[in-house]
Amino acid sequence: MKSTELRIILTVDNLDELIKFYRDALGLETSKEWHEPTGNGIILDAGRASLELIDSSHAQKIDEIEVGKRVAGPVRLAFKVGDAIMTAGAELAVAGAVKLAEVKQAPWSKVQRMQDPAGIQFTLFETSTLSELD
Repeated sequence: MKSTELRIILTVDNLDELIKFYRDALGLETSKEWHEPTGNGIILDAGRASLELIDSSHAQKIDEIEVGKRVAGPVRLAFKVGDAIMTAGAELAVAGAVKLAEVKQAPWSKVQRMQDPAGIQFTLFETSTLSELD
């Protein structure tokens, strides 16, 4: 068996606010949206996906580089925004994101750690270590 798609599902209490944040501010495109008596949802296309698995020691190191201290929980998202990292961070802050740190140069890329309106941390980054796939 080989999986052909990675989908991350976030259960949130402020769905409309997060749709505006991820679709309208971050620019993810709607793949499917539904409004039913049993509940509402949306699937946003974020391009190519990957699953990064790290141990607690490496998570500590990443947090120290990106924020200066250990702050992330077990889930953190990351979005490649290219060389528009400063603009993207400012636009997302206006859309309700909380800036946890300024843009920094990490060994792998320029990065900026932020938090979405539901409290989920994410990293904006310029370049991918998967350059052969970019």
